[in-house]
Amino acid sequence: MKPISQAKIAIVHDWLTVYGGAERVLEQMLACFPQAELFSTVEFVPEAERHFLGGRRVNTSFIQKLPFARKRYRNYLPLMPLAVEQFDLSSYDLVISSSYAVAKGVLTGPDQLHVCLCYSPMRYAWDLQHEYLRETRLDRGLKGWLAKWLLHRLRIWDYRTANGVDDFIAISGFIARRVQKAYRRESQVIYPPVDIHAFEPGKEKSDFYLTASRMVPYKRIDLIVEAFAGMPDKRLVVIGDGPEMAKIRAKAGANVQILGHQPFAVLKQHLQEARAFIFAAQEDFGIAPLEAQACGTPVIAFGKGGAVETIRGEQMTEPTGVHFAEQGVASLKEAIQRFETIQPQISPAACRRNAERFAPERFRSELTGFVASAWQRFQRQAGQ
Repeated sequence: MKPISQAKIAIVHDWLTVYGGAERVLEQMLACFPQAELFSTVEFVPEAERHFLGGRRVNTSFIQKLPFARKRYRNYLPLMPLAVEQFDLSSYDLVISSSYAVAKGVLTGPDQLHVCLCYSPMRYAWDLQHEYLRETRLDRGLKGWLAKWLLHRLRIWDYRTANGVDDFIAISGFIARRVQKAYRRESQVIYPPVDIHAFEPGKEKSDFYLTASRMVPYKRIDLIVEAFAGMPDKRLVVIGDGPEMAKIRAKAGANVQILGHQPFAVLKQHLQEARAFIFAAQEDFGIAPLEAQACGTPVIAFGKGGAVETIRGEQMTEPTGVHFAEQGVASLKEAIQRFETIQPQISPAACRRNAERFAPERFRSELTGFVASAWQRFQRQAGQ
């Protein structure tokens, strides 16, 4: 048997344009497998953010050289299945795809192990298609029918390419269920790494609630602001910017302070001082609630998606927050009242301990252990 340290490894990522959540996971994957070569449909990461690549050369697809790709790479989504299929990975023993769109569609042979770390099956092609079409105003007209046809073709391709994956890793139990629904495949849950070492509990709490996010529709910052407009005795601070800013400002009352985009130091201070962090999105995993808990701050979160797995609810020992059942103003207001009743039962130390379960060291240990086991099993089955 060839030890995994001697295996030739390729890691395939969908696209590289920012140092975002998936790229933070990729950074830890590259730390686990420093010998791996990296592939991506495009690579336009700003120079100031390239540190996570560790000086690696990125092998890109033909989309890298297409007109306006730097700014409009997403417009080439219909070509991306073809693009990832053009990567020649035939000389690699082990292929690890880091996929929320097309990376898992790379072509591999029977003598190659393909492990997919799946952030989610393509949301806009599966259960969130109708929401995506509404938000992009592609739910009607000729453009709408073209978009629906393209998503239909993507869905067929996405399902077919799941057969080329030997082992799936899901980033949460929620995503494991989505993988099962879309592909009828089992997956191992390995939670993403959260940089909890960049945060620590503060010394004193203030009386304000906090939410922080990019202001896009699915984050539901509008819902949070509207709820506080109906509770003028409570303070809300909002950090973040985005296309929904005007809509959110219009809903804000005198008790809501909107700070816009802020540097990390300001965000961290507010996370440390907030009475609680409020999170209304349905996320696949959700890093922000864990960053809040790493600061010793409890979380009031919508009770679906990854937040159910990362926040210890009031019915659990050492609770770290509460969940609300519906993405509605009344449900959120009721959860805030419930939180204020049980707040004395929630300690900053418990919040911090819960966040520590998601440290980068844990992710690296679980990922390397899973891939090593899959590699040994694959070689035994291949008679190597």
